Amino acid sequence: MKQFKYNKFLILLIVIGMLASLVIDVERHQVEQQNRSVELVMDYEDLVELAEKEGVQPETVLAQAKKAGVTSLAVYETTFKKLNVNGKASAVNGSTILANYQNGGISDAGWRNLVEAGQIKGTNVYVTGHHQQTFQEVHEDLVRRLGADRVKELTVSGQRVLEVKANYEELEKMDLGMPTDEMQAVNDAGFYVLARPTNYRQCTRDDIDAFYDRLDGFRVSGIVFSGSQTLGAPDESEYMAEQMLKRDLTLGMIEGVTQLQFFHQDGMLEIAKAMDYKSARLYSIPKDEQKKMKIAEAVDRWGTTDDERNIRFNLLKTFDKPSPGMTLLETNMTYIAGVRDKLEAQGFTMGRAGVFEHFYPSSMVRALVILGVVAAGVLYLTLVIPDMKLRYVYGLLLFIGAVALLPVLMGHGNKIRVVAALVAANVFPAISVLWMLDRIRGRMASGNAGLLRMIGTGVVALAVCGIMSYVGAAYLSGSLADTEYLLEVNIFRGIKLTFIMPIVLVAIGFLQRFDVFDGKMDDTEGFLEQFKKMLDTPVKVKTLLGLFLVLVAGVVFVARSGHTMGMPVSATELKLRAFLEQAMYARPRTKEFMIGHPAFMLAVMAWFRKWPTMVLFVLVLVATIGQGSMVETFAHMRSPVFMSFARGIGGLVLGAGVGAVCMIFVDLWIKYVAPKLATGKK
Repeated sequence: MKQFKYNKFLILLIVIGMLASLVIDVERHQVEQQNRSVELVMDYEDLVELAEKEGVQPETVLAQAKKAGVTSLAVYETTFKKLNVNGKASAVNGSTILANYQNGGISDAGWRNLVEAGQIKGTNVYVTGHHQQTFQEVHEDLVRRLGADRVKELTVSGQRVLEVKANYEELEKMDLGMPTDEMQAVNDAGFYVLARPTNYRQCTRDDIDAFYDRLDGFRVSGIVFSGSQTLGAPDESEYMAEQMLKRDLTLGMIEGVTQLQFFHQDGMLEIAKAMDYKSARLYSIPKDEQKKMKIAEAVDRWGTTDDERNIRFNLLKTFDKPSPGMTLLETNMTYIAGVRDKLEAQGFTMGRAGVFEHFYPSSMVRALVILGVVAAGVLYLTLVIPDMKLRYVYGLLLFIGAVALLPVLMGHGNKIRVVAALVAANVFPAISVLWMLDRIRGRMASGNAGLLRMIGTGVVALAVCGIMSYVGAAYLSGSLADTEYLLEVNIFRGIKLTFIMPIVLVAIGFLQRFDVFDGKMDDTEGFLEQFKKMLDTPVKVKTLLGLFLVLVAGVVFVARSGHTMGMPVSATELKLRAFLEQAMYARPRTKEFMIGHPAFMLAVMAWFRKWPTMVLFVLVLVATIGQGSMVETFAHMRSPVFMSFARGIGGLVLGAGVGAVCMIFVDLWIKYVAPKLATGKK
């Protein structure tokens, strides 16, 4: 029988690296626990529109929203489309003025004189104001966006008028700066302003200063940029960040539609970096999706979102239709209060959006983590190459360790950290499964073992294997954890690979230990020889069909993981997920408690009952899915580390239960059903 030795020096390095990883993970947990303040935000325009629909004063709706828990109101730049509606300013196409003159629709002598003098151009736009401050702000912003040569001030019948050389349709939708009247109304109602500015063409520092001149004097919590560019892009992002820090403003980064990273805005990451990531993630339930949701479903969504994805700006949208037995106003206030109560019950506080403190672990501690990963990689090689000489073991350790550690110790090594995380995510689940296989190789299985003994052994073995996989999870988190990963400015891009590689690594180790063709453990041909034999094995059509089904299952397995493939999830599974989210601290992953861990339990049964080695091989590979998933969960760095830990524990408990039930059914089948089927065939 081949002997695979677990090098004690490598294990010592792994233990040291694990302790270093735990130091980083504890620090990470503390940083995450200190960031528990959520800013409930609504659009000021949405609440004004709600007041109009309900036929009440805006002040009434604002007061109720404040009482329900809203912290801040988002204020966007004004446009002529809005100004024409609220009557504070209006823009009229020159051609419309000329047409009205011809129809006798102009009674004002001043306007008639301008038309008769030929001073009204049909291609120009004429702006009048009915609110002095608003008119002045519009004038200033038009000059900034179009240039002074395209904006001319006239006096008509004692009233100031702007003649603008612009296309009317484009001008109507043009952003015209932050409206001070709306910001004043927001502050007067007791809210913070969340500013939503757009960028200027060829933005200068003077443009940025003008923007802040509008904001100064108001209580503003943060800035979330509108459009595809941030204010100041591309050349003045650092100055924009400098002014934000000066005013203690938080940068809001809009989560992407796939719930991965962010909506792309030129200059956003530059501003975030210049602010040392004094930033918070923002999420809003898509309007089209919210239309299909009930209040309770939307409330639960926010509880899950803030807990699992570090969202700290909650931009709530209003419901357009009332719930049964409620007015539209009551529906929306119930929704807001429900979100507040849900989050407070989960330990969040309502206020300004929380931000992560500066979190970049010591280079020395991180280097110990990297060294432990290198040791684990070398250890795996010794577990698939039984006669590997010690000089090669230590030579590899020294060479790879030197290459990996030097950049990290110098304060760099971001790519090395990603590689280390990838190795940890793949190697540690494989080592845990191989270690378990080595434990059973030295023991003869009893075909007469009782069901309870098999279940008990399976539960203990699954727990031990899970603990060993958690070492890899600690390493993965310890390799990556810093502020940028917690905010998801950086992401771990090897997740898809971690679904497959642990299975491949375990398959190689299994074939080095067992002969899947005749079940022998002594003098097994090894991986290469057995793999060649598999390739040379004649295949029947039904076998091809089975392999095709396995391939389809593998594609579904990979595609359903993550956020980018769009693989649908059945309604039944969605209901199960919702139930588990309510019943448990963190919903376990389906691939763990429904696939991987039950297969692990059945693999134990296969060993005791001396099933064909090929069956054991398949079950072990499927069991590896669960172990790999436990580690891969920690690759989602935006999720709090304690939540990832709890998710894995829940998966182990449920998986052991499902596995025990599977073992009972298989045992009943073997005892009572299979003999009858065999008799029937005879």
